[in-house]
Amino acid sequence: MPLPPPPPPPSPPPTADDPDSEGREDLKNSKGEKSPRSAHHNQKNGKIGQENSQKTTALRFGELVILGYNGSLPNGDKGRRRSKFMLFKRVTANGVKPVKHHIVKNPQQSELIQNSHQHSVSYTLSRSQAVIVQYDHDPETDMFQIGRSSEDPIDFVVMDTVPGDQRGDSSVAQQSTISRFACRIIVERNFPHTARIYAAGFDVAKNIFLGEKATKWYSEGEIDGLTTNGVLIMHPINGFSTDPKPSIWREVSVDGGVYALRESRSTPQKSSLVKTETNVLQDGTLIDLCGATLLWRSATGLLSAPSRRELEHKIEEINAGRPQCPVGLNTLVLPSKNTISESEKTPYVYLNCGHVHGQHSWGKGEDTNACTCPMCRKTGPFVKLQLGQETSFYVDNEIPTHSFCPCGHMASEKTIKYWSLIPIPHGCLGFRAACPFCATPLTGDPGWVKLIFQDHVD
Repeated sequence: MPLPPPPPPPSPPPTADDPDSEGREDLKNSKGEKSPRSAHHNQKNGKIGQENSQKTTALRFGELVILGYNGSLPNGDKGRRRSKFMLFKRVTANGVKPVKHHIVKNPQQSELIQNSHQHSVSYTLSRSQAVIVQYDHDPETDMFQIGRSSEDPIDFVVMDTVPGDQRGDSSVAQQSTISRFACRIIVERNFPHTARIYAAGFDVAKNIFLGEKATKWYSEGEIDGLTTNGVLIMHPINGFSTDPKPSIWREVSVDGGVYALRESRSTPQKSSLVKTETNVLQDGTLIDLCGATLLWRSATGLLSAPSRRELEHKIEEINAGRPQCPVGLNTLVLPSKNTISESEKTPYVYLNCGHVHGQHSWGKGEDTNACTCPMCRKTGPFVKLQLGQETSFYVDNEIPTHSFCPCGHMASEKTIKYWSLIPIPHGCLGFRAACPFCATPLTGDPGWVKLIFQDHVD
């Protein structure tokens, strides 16, 4: 059938990104609608810019945060490669929507594929037949793409997350399992700004290809498919800021369908459709790209999360109690920001009992994981306390009173207990609970400890 002439290319829109880690203050000032802090947009290549001559007040849809990083990447956030990505309403809509199916014999020679201004998804059924879904511009939505590629279509570059206890170990280096164009998020520009996630992203030529061996199905005029390692999602029960509970991981398809998990990430057969769930992102939805797990926080949900300054106030409350080391009798000081430097005021915790001390040599043998607590005589690891600084991971705004085992990251009780119950995908088959601040797998049961300070002793 003859194809319609290609539409004129829309002006390249800017992406949404914000290097400001204090963005929570903006949300609280704006009541979830507009951020008074300027979002800098650069029309060149449709990518992020920071030109002072072009500033607009942008509506924030929400943010994506990679699990395993405590406020920034180990080597710092740079451009589109960062630990957190803010999604703002674009100056010009760039969303797309499916409008028509075309059955072709040679997809590579199809005008739809060759048209560099036309978005399309190609499903190869056999060597002589393919179904191409034509996508047209949608002025009502904005599109954001996530993947490993650093090419222009990707707004948020995500690499495989290495657990904190393995960083710096060259032996853990492995080939990435994250797709170059992993997924895309479509957000409605009008209230209530519903965000939906789809597997696979459009490449530089605005195409998505599912080859002959890819998992796909075509029946009653409808076609859909899954990517090689899949895009998994998990919506929290009861929301993220009320009384969150983990639910069941699902897989999302290229067309946005929600399916039960396959036997393994790359199994060629799809599982059953879950009709009771959708691909609409909720505050606290987890997105797993097979190598990195992301947390979605909506603009409304972020209003209940603590700001950096509020978290610092909580730490000041603890320090105001002048907690002491029971051995050295010196005052301990919890830093509001994690530092590498050590001092006699640096707090440590015995993970088997929760007693907080300063660094000392009492009860230590050659095995650093078998230190004896002088308060209760329990033996176990003795680790430095670290503040969980990424406030997007907090499910409430309470004082940090617990820490994860074995990394020592501390956060509020509800936050610690929630994440200790979350099964994070690991490899092709496994799941394991991990600290959201460093991705270190939790040890012991329940994987956390309540902190016991010797304070208010004056």
